[in-house]
Amino acid sequence: MQIDHLVTMANQIGDFFKSFPDQAQAKKDIAHHLTRFWASSMRQQILLHVQNNHGAGLHDIVRDAINQHLNNATASELSSNIDD
Repeated sequence: MQIDHLVTMANQIGDFFKSFPDQAQAKKDIAHHLTRFWASSMRQQILLHVQNNHGAGLHDIVRDAINQHLNNATASELSSNIDD
């Protein structure tokens, strides 16, 4: 999937959660949504985009959510796939 489309989708998710009063929880919820509803290949692409391009085009809350929460989930997922 094209990264521009993933960025747009991730920002739409972020737009929903950014109005939450607890921003720390909002970031967890964004990452949880990405983990639950996005295919692992999509999560890996957006994570690489954040790592390699500093998340260009992503809203701050989405980039923070990915950096703070999705990194750990994706790393765990990748290591469990290696063990299989």
